[in-house]
Amino acid sequence: MVSGKGYIVKWAPQKEVLAHRAIGGFWSHCGWNSTLESLGEGVPMICKPFTGDQKVNARYMECVWRIGMQVEGDPDRGAAERAVRRLMVCEEGEVTRMRAVTLKKKLRLSVRSGGSSHNSLEEFVNFLRTL
Repeated sequence: MVSGKGYIVKWAPQKEVLAHRAIGGFWSHCGWNSTLESLGEGVPMICKPFTGDQKVNARYMECVWRIGMQVEGDPDRGAAERAVRRLMVCEEGEVTRMRAVTLKKKLRLSVRSGGSSHNSLEEFVNFLRTL
C-alpha cells in the first residue's frame, strides 16, 4: 500500500531519524524516552498515548509546552490525516513547530557548562560525594 510513497520497517534508529532535516513531526505514544528524543531534536509531536505516564506526558506537551497535539479516540485514516494537516499545514502547527525549535535551543543551553540542568547535576553529584 505504501509502495513509492513510503517504507515500513520493524525498527529504526529513532534519534537519528528525528535529527534528519526532513522530519516535520513525530507521531508518538509519548513514552518518556521518545518524548526526550523528540524534544532534543526540536520535533513537534502528534500525541497518541496509550497508558501510564504516556497520557501525562502527552497532556503536558499539548497544554504546558504546547509542542504537541493529541489525537483522541481510535486513529482511523481520517483522524490521522487531520492530525498531520493540523501540524504541518495549519497556522496552529506553525506555532507548535516554532515552539519545539525554541524549546530545543533552551534544552541545549541548559545542559552546557553553567546551564541549569548542568548545574543541578553537578550539585547532585557533589551531594552524593558528601555521603
